[in-house]
Amino acid sequence: MFLKSLTLKGFKSFADATTFQLEPGVTVVVGPNGSGKSNVVDAIAWVLGAQAPSAVRSQKMDDVIFAGTAKRPALGRAEVELTIDNSAGLLPIEFTEVAVSRTLFRTGESEYAINGVNCRLLDVQELLSDAGVGRQQHVIVSQGQIDAVLNARPEDRRSIIEEAAGVLKYRRRKEKAERRLDATEASLLRVQDLLREVRRQLRPLERQADAARRHGALVAELAALQVFLAGRDIAALRQRLAAQATEKLSLGQRDTAIRHELAELDTAVLAAEAELTARGDTDLGDEMVRVEQLRERARGVAAVIVERKRSMERDRGQLMDSGVVASLEADAGRLRVELEAVTTELAALGPAAEELADDEERFAARRQEVLASVEQVQPGSPAASAAAEVRGELRSMRANVERGEAEARRQRNRVADQRGRSERLEAEIERLRGECGAAEAVEASLVEDAEAAEARRQAADATNADALATRQSAVAEHSRWQARAEALRMALESARAKAGADHLVGVEGVLGTLLDVIEIDAGWEAAVEAALGEALQAVVVASPAVGRRALESLESSNVQAAVLALGEAGGAEGRGAGLGAGAEPGAADDRSVVGHVRSRHGGVAVLLERLLAGTVRVTAWTEAVDLVLADPTALVVTDQGDRFGPAGWRLGAAGGGATAAALDEAQQRLGVAETDLQRAETVLGAASAELRAAQLAEAELTRRLDAHDAGFTASSEALARAQSDRREINAELESSAHVLAEADERLARERARIAELEAAVPALEADEAAEAAAARARGQARTEIDARAAELTARRKDMEVRNAGLHERHQFLERRLADTERRLASDAVARAEAQQRRLVVERSIAAIDRLAALVDGHRATVEVRHGELMEIRRRQSDEVRAIAQRLDDTRRRRVAAERALDENRERSRRVELDETEVKLRLEGAVEALRRDHDLEPEAAIAARQPEVGEGTTPAARVRDLDRELRLLGPINPLA
Repeated sequence: MFLKSLTLKGFKSFADATTFQLEPGVTVVVGPNGSGKSNVVDAIAWVLGAQAPSAVRSQKMDDVIFAGTAKRPALGRAEVELTIDNSAGLLPIEFTEVAVSRTLFRTGESEYAINGVNCRLLDVQELLSDAGVGRQQHVIVSQGQIDAVLNARPEDRRSIIEEAAGVLKYRRRKEKAERRLDATEASLLRVQDLLREVRRQLRPLERQADAARRHGALVAELAALQVFLAGRDIAALRQRLAAQATEKLSLGQRDTAIRHELAELDTAVLAAEAELTARGDTDLGDEMVRVEQLRERARGVAAVIVERKRSMERDRGQLMDSGVVASLEADAGRLRVELEAVTTELAALGPAAEELADDEERFAARRQEVLASVEQVQPGSPAASAAAEVRGELRSMRANVERGEAEARRQRNRVADQRGRSERLEAEIERLRGECGAAEAVEASLVEDAEAAEARRQAADATNADALATRQSAVAEHSRWQARAEALRMALESARAKAGADHLVGVEGVLGTLLDVIEIDAGWEAAVEAALGEALQAVVVASPAVGRRALESLESSNVQAAVLALGEAGGAEGRGAGLGAGAEPGAADDRSVVGHVRSRHGGVAVLLERLLAGTVRVTAWTEAVDLVLADPTALVVTDQGDRFGPAGWRLGAAGGGATAAALDEAQQRLGVAETDLQRAETVLGAASAELRAAQLAEAELTRRLDAHDAGFTASSEALARAQSDRREINAELESSAHVLAEADERLARERARIAELEAAVPALEADEAAEAAAARARGQARTEIDARAAELTARRKDMEVRNAGLHERHQFLERRLADTERRLASDAVARAEAQQRRLVVERSIAAIDRLAALVDGHRATVEVRHGELMEIRRRQSDEVRAIAQRLDDTRRRRVAAERALDENRERSRRVELDETEVKLRLEGAVEALRRDHDLEPEAAIAARQPEVGEGTTPAARVRDLDRELRLLGPINPLA
């Protein structure tokens, strides 16, 4: 797989579409500074998903879009397409060429595509990750980065090497897997929390489940009772409809009979009224009204004529001239005569007024007597109305008594039922109180046992946790020493194999490798290993002769190995002397290596003296270099295993520091660790067993406590419901008893009232008959009073008119006389001019005089006719009285018939309303039955009554079930 082509469009300096064809091998882009070579590298990093603007040497991401020049406008987008040859199939896609493209618009929108199909950046990264290519899985060295790579820290250099080697994708996968594991662990923690919460909620959920089961049973029983009650109600409503139809038919027949009676009474009333009309009563009244109106109009016209005549006379007085002075003097004399006559008439009106006042006073007394007799019976309380009211009240009271007795019977039955229920509830309450008391007595011991079990479980849990921690520590210690012993054993076996010790096992006198036969002080392992070098792996033999045989065996077997023969002398003194010459006094004793190595074999000690003679240990390699430079024959080692001697200088240890003593120590420590692990396993097993026993004991006590709590809760709830029911029953009982007492008291009052009304009816009927006769007498007297009142009123009006006319005439004559005398004394300059006007006014006055005479004639005629009509009316009164009596009787009978008809109609309306109400209730009951229970009315009517408690009605049981369902509360079907 290799890069095949790179296409840039509008990316940085590449305004035009530019394509780079890349062949297998090394492709080099050569050009002067500023030609855009680095832009090619930035394009590759950008198309592979670089997100930071600094990664493509920009301040912000849209800086990669061609910004334009003086001759060329800026572009709106940048696009880079990288084509990869996938002939080897390294990319998991079914194409031999894969084109990855990225487009950035100036609006900030970015698009990725694979082979022209839009995709996400994540899709591009996952596609290229398996091939080791991507935003974080390739090495692109830009300008100035070579020096950074050379001067990078070891950690940074390691990341670069890993990235170049393709390890980074596996590291990313590891990190992703670790994140998923962390998320999974967090999810497990949340699941454990949920499990604990669910366990905590189990008890209330169990109670809810029990409530749900009880709710289902109660709902089923309630539905059966509702069906039975609905069928019973429907049957009762149908019976009521049949009874109402019968009653409606009887009321219709009675209505027909009353209408027939009313028709006959109407005929009788019309006949009486026609006879009264034939007597002229109505025409006489109309004529009386017309005559009264004519009288009033005549009086008004006369007053107007008088006023008009006065006005014209004033006008005529103002139109006199010098030739009419004599006439004015004559007029003045005439006015004086008229004034005297008016004064005489005014004086004569006094006795007439006194006589009229006397007549009016006598009439007022008479009228007062008549009205007093008429008003003795008030209009609102006549005997007939009182009798009718008493009869109506009597009927109403009897109906009320019947209804009250029925209601009292129902209340008595209800009170008895409520008392029975109250007694049963009282017994139930006592039983539940006993159960609650017993449960409370047991609860304390259960709570103490549960708390003790919880404390025991917590202690066992803590002990188990400590034992588990101890076991884990022991396991870790055992694993550590087991691994060390295994590593030392493998190192020793490897050293023996390299030294040929395994080949020389059967040779007599072979002691083993030097590493097997020496013991090194703690802290000196690295220094001794550096000082001995390869001699540690050499095979130690007892003598040179044994060494010879060992070499022959090795040669014959073609095995390479080193042999150290004990008893060999020489060589050690020279090295030691050389070191002593070059060392400071006393330094060899403190830093000599040979004093810190021992062996159980005596000859090995001599060998160690020879091998380590003059070898010293220092702390730092700089000090060792100084010693070696001072004495080139010296051998100096450091604590870190550095070696400085004639054979060369070396930093760092050459071996693993594995010795037989170290292996023995490791095996000893491993044995101790195994003993500790077994002890920890035993302790952990005991702690686990104790924890399980404590958990079982706690679970058992918790279960018992939960069962006890459930029983106590059920008893408490039942006690609360029973007490609530008892309070309700007692309240209902008290209310029912109060209602029953009121009903009995009301019935007693109504019965007493019925007795009073029955005793008062005969007297009221007699009063009704007497009142009818008195009414006829009062009518005749009232007619006479009305006629006398009309006569006196006419005389009073005539007197008032005459008096007003005379006073007005007197005032007018006085003004005319004063005016005439003034005019006689005034200047006569305008008399000639008013002559013509005076003649017109005199003619008008003459016409008004003729009109006044005509009006007076008509007034006299009207007065005569009025007197005649009054006489005719008095004669007709006696004749009409008998007809009126007969008409009153007929009307009274008609009123009674109308009242009976109204009562019958009212009763029919009530029956119709009741029938409509029953039909609506029947339809509602049938519809509710079909909607709620999906049954037909016939099935509900035929339904049998469910079993209910003794002394309990279905309706009361329905109320009890409703109350229990309300106490249970809303039931969650998912609980």
